[in-house]
Amino acid sequence: MIDAGKWNILGVLINSIDYEGAVTRIIQAAKEKQGLSVSALAVHGVMTGVLDNTHRFRLNHMDLICPDGQPVRWALNFVHKAGLSDRVYGPNLTLRVCERAAQEGLPIYLYGSRQEVLGAFSRNLCDRYPQLKIAGSQPSRFRQTTTEEKQAIAQTIKDSGAAITLVGLGCPRQEVWAYEYRDSLSMPLLAVGAAFDFHAGLLPQAPPSLQAVGLEWFYRLIQEPKRLWRRYVFLNPYYVWLLSLQILGLRKFDPESTTPPEQELRYG
Repeated sequence: MIDAGKWNILGVLINSIDYEGAVTRIIQAAKEKQGLSVSALAVHGVMTGVLDNTHRFRLNHMDLICPDGQPVRWALNFVHKAGLSDRVYGPNLTLRVCERAAQEGLPIYLYGSRQEVLGAFSRNLCDRYPQLKIAGSQPSRFRQTTTEEKQAIAQTIKDSGAAITLVGLGCPRQEVWAYEYRDSLSMPLLAVGAAFDFHAGLLPQAPPSLQAVGLEWFYRLIQEPKRLWRRYVFLNPYYVWLLSLQILGLRKFDPESTTPPEQELRYG
């Protein structure tokens, strides 16, 4: 098991951690009813923090940021000698957490996406893990919520008896959600995004061969070109360029150079 703390990649603090380390921390927090904000970031997720000082503050104050993308894992290994043999891919982390939750009798809650996605996701999870308890679910409202609505959402999740909440609002909204709800919910909050669509059977995953060489982004671009082309055409080369500057020591990326949020965004 690897759980070697946080390391600076372009000013964003990423945990040097493997699947076993991440699942252990999540399940332990669930058992102890402790708040734990978790996300798994690929290049796009890291770049949302690089380009936005306020969002970088949120990311750097989350409890656990897993290296979802292969280029993020490679950066940890090259820059910080992390020795990670695999990434911590959000959809796979989701299944591993659900498997352990089923074994430990820890109910989960699903928040975000659309009702039809939640229905299919729930059915497929229960088919895969018959002992898994799904305490409840809420679809996204696809807008900002009021303060009162946020309090009601948190209360509904608490009243459900859930021990873990999976959040699927898309990056970076789901990270904002996990950051803002962290102190309201005494449980792990996992921002896992595309895992909802993948495991609902509504979006195909890239073949393992492409995932292994860091080309999952290309497969997803082919699947959703209109939605994703700007993300990958601009952000991927920019990530490589900035990481080259960090490796060569030509630019410093200070994780403390952030701007705290002045108010909540209350994504729902």
